[in-house]
Amino acid sequence: EKTKLKSVKVVNAGVSGSTSASGLKRLKWYSKSGVDILILALGANDGLRGIKLSQTHKNLKGIIEFAKSKKMKVLLAGMKLPPNYGKTYSEKFYRLYESLKKEEKVSMIPFLLEGVGGVEKMNQADLIHPNEKGHKVMAQNVFKYLRPLL
Repeated sequence: EKTKLKSVKVVNAGVSGSTSASGLKRLKWYSKSGVDILILALGANDGLRGIKLSQTHKNLKGIIEFAKSKKMKVLLAGMKLPPNYGKTYSEKFYRLYESLKKEEKVSMIPFLLEGVGGVEKMNQADLIHPNEKGHKVMAQNVFKYLRPLL
């Protein structure tokens, strides 16, 4: 069944290589123009840099709390780390997103890079950053969880 969606304006506030530490400042800036839904896809670079999980949790929680205070719906994008970061750190890193989902009662994409992460043909030569094909799969992943919020 096809349903007609209202038109939306999407603003990419991402900064390549940024960590969760800069997210709140950027959100405060962008929120001035009115934001209805925040897709929060931060933290992967924190994990890749080995930043303390407690700090990433604090940063993401602050972003979510600010968004909710401005009546934004929040869609949290779950992240996972490549296997070379060790099983313990990687599992704790992923559980960080699950705990934020429960604590803050927000919607969540279980894994933003589902079908892309670790799949050579979906990534650039560094095998970390998605290529055009990978981005199409990511867009489908996002839309599946974004649609109910529209």
